[in-house]
Amino acid sequence: MDATRPRALRLVVPVAALVCSLALVSGCSDSGSSEKTSSRKTQPSTTQAAAPAADSDLQADFQKVIRDVLPSVVQIQAGGDLGSGVVYDDKGHIVTNAHVVGDEKTFQMTTANSEAVLTAKLVYAYPDQDLAVIKLDRVPDGLKAAAFGDSSKVEVGQIVLAMGSPLGLSSSVTQGIVSATGRTVTEGGADGGTGATIPNMVQTSAAINPGNSGGALVNLDGQVIGIPTLAAIDPGMGDSAAPGIGFAIPASMVKTVADQIIEDGKVTDSGRAALDITGRTVVDDRYRAAGVAVVQVESGGAADKAGIEAGDIITKLGDTDISTITSLSEALAADSPGDEVTVTYTRDGAERTADVTLGEQ
Repeated sequence: MDATRPRALRLVVPVAALVCSLALVSGCSDSGSSEKTSSRKTQPSTTQAAAPAADSDLQADFQKVIRDVLPSVVQIQAGGDLGSGVVYDDKGHIVTNAHVVGDEKTFQMTTANSEAVLTAKLVYAYPDQDLAVIKLDRVPDGLKAAAFGDSSKVEVGQIVLAMGSPLGLSSSVTQGIVSATGRTVTEGGADGGTGATIPNMVQTSAAINPGNSGGALVNLDGQVIGIPTLAAIDPGMGDSAAPGIGFAIPASMVKTVADQIIEDGKVTDSGRAALDITGRTVVDDRYRAAGVAVVQVESGGAADKAGIEAGDIITKLGDTDISTITSLSEALAADSPGDEVTVTYTRDGAERTADVTLGEQ
């Protein structure tokens, strides 16, 4: 495990298109028209004077949010690795990523306000959503819980701050915007990630670097709207991080999972749909991914009740083509337990369909 790195999503970035876009923007100014240049010079001075005032107001907003929230963001040492976490309540519960805690059960932490080393123990890790809760052995005076916002109110274009410990630099802050919402992202599992498929993630341009995982993505109201978890990787640049493409688990899901862990010691209601099978990706005679072979069917589960058997090959879920186990996980992430979907599969070379009422993961 390398919890100092945010998990990497392999994402092909259209670099050429980005370069063209930048070139077009830089060429939008009209340097060839003296008339237009003159008109710009005669703009009222009040407009020019307003800009510094607006900049000052925004800076003040940033600084207030940082003062309010940064004390609730901690640095976590899990074995030899570093990550971040967010104080969830006044009882010393800390929420972070499951890939940050890894296989460790005990942890050392520091807060933004003190260099004193605190100790904590694992309450429960839930790799399927890449979330975990740990608890301080002793709650220090002045420990402040963060305020978590409503993910449904997050909008593209909102200014956000990412807080955490990138590269071990504790209490660091980066700034960006919400680039998109509702992203479904699958983590890599080969380099310490959980391999989870996570729906409804918040995409942000705020820099997410190694060590930011488990920290806080915060709006200008001082509310945590997500837990930074993933940074995209551009294979065209030698698998280096793709600048400005990061993902955070939405706050509403964080609260749902954390509340269950604190109350019951585990996740009792995941809200994640499942076929109740064990499967693997199969390839065709040209070695291309061609579906998901059912290796095992859970007795009494969703697939079993619909007549799907071990050896069947799933090729479609509803209208979505299924070629790999990852594509099946991503398709299921868009559904909820109890939804009815049509599963297309092959058995002995013949195509069949079954209406399946989805179970819960």
